[in-house]
Amino acid sequence: MTTAINVPTTEFEKKDRCADLPHRPRVLLGKMGLDGHDRGVKVIARALRDSGVHVIYSGLWQTPRSLAISARDEDCDVVCASMMSNSHMVLGPRLLSELARLGRPDLPVYMGGILPQEDLPKLAEAGVSRCFTTGVGLADIVNAVRDAVRPRGATLTAPPGSTLNRTAQLSRDISLAHAGSPLRQGAVKRRPRRVIGVTGSPGAGKSTLVAQMAAEFSRRAKEGAPGYSGRCAVIAFDPMSPITSGALLGDRLRVDFNALDETVYYRSLAISGEDYSGLPEIIDLIGGAHEGPDAFDLVFVETVGAGQNETRIRGFVDTTAVVLTPGMGDAVQMDKAGILEIADVFVCNKADHPGEHELVRDLRDVAGRRPILETVATRSQGVSELLAALVES
Repeated sequence: MTTAINVPTTEFEKKDRCADLPHRPRVLLGKMGLDGHDRGVKVIARALRDSGVHVIYSGLWQTPRSLAISARDEDCDVVCASMMSNSHMVLGPRLLSELARLGRPDLPVYMGGILPQEDLPKLAEAGVSRCFTTGVGLADIVNAVRDAVRPRGATLTAPPGSTLNRTAQLSRDISLAHAGSPLRQGAVKRRPRRVIGVTGSPGAGKSTLVAQMAAEFSRRAKEGAPGYSGRCAVIAFDPMSPITSGALLGDRLRVDFNALDETVYYRSLAISGEDYSGLPEIIDLIGGAHEGPDAFDLVFVETVGAGQNETRIRGFVDTTAVVLTPGMGDAVQMDKAGILEIADVFVCNKADHPGEHELVRDLRDVAGRRPILETVATRSQGVSELLAALVES
């Protein structure tokens, strides 16, 4: 009997290992420092997802502050930070300090990577909850994440000598609203000035487009451009596994929080199908969380990669942008009822790819007076014009 060389020697069984917990574990995975390799962390992310965990992956080259902002805004149960640059004794304590500064000193921090045995007691003394050296099994990591889950209280407790961080509390409010749990008394709700839905097929570049528009909005608001004020927020939905109820939430890695800091609020959520039942309350909670120049006046809602009949998002937003890419189908596909009908704005992304002219031509046949914009999100091409069409209309 022979084994195909492309079949892994061991497989991590897909199995819901978290159904007995108070809620689905939310774990933030991030790589701090100059380490440019993420293959190992992706293996861990898949194992956690395949165990029923909701995994938020923030990407490479994170700073302690950017990772702490992500942990607070995602209301995660545990932060798992990895590094390979022999900087753990500096970056670990800084991450803990930033979490306290941002209102979440209670979040446990797990650290992994090449960690010398003699440094482990020092990291524990600094406040790191657990350390994982090379060779630790995936099952051990899953169990450690399970151990971090505690029942969610409706109101967070402010660190000693400080006031409650309103954005941290917003993140907890969103967790409860998404789960259909009762909110704390006194939670303020207010509809933001503009709510924009961004939908389209998987791989169309929605996450990169939203990230670029959020950065552009922040830049214009900072410069005092007419019609641009306050801050923007992003709600990004990803699919939940029908087998384990786990999810891999990786959209926020498109946003450079090292540069944007707290000017953009980003929240990742997992759903089954088009279950947007908690979305109206979540939008209103974001709108009511802050006032004045810190208010979230604009909210982007990025949907799961949608098929032709996935159109429910239109009922929750003010404006809907449908993102398409060249090569997605011929004119007959364009004439089918469904997602194209809900578009207020059509976006031809990846407009540098072959077939762009044919896509725009076919869109013109169905768009009527609705605008068609061409973008190359990875190069910020056309993003400014798209943002203007969505915000200033």
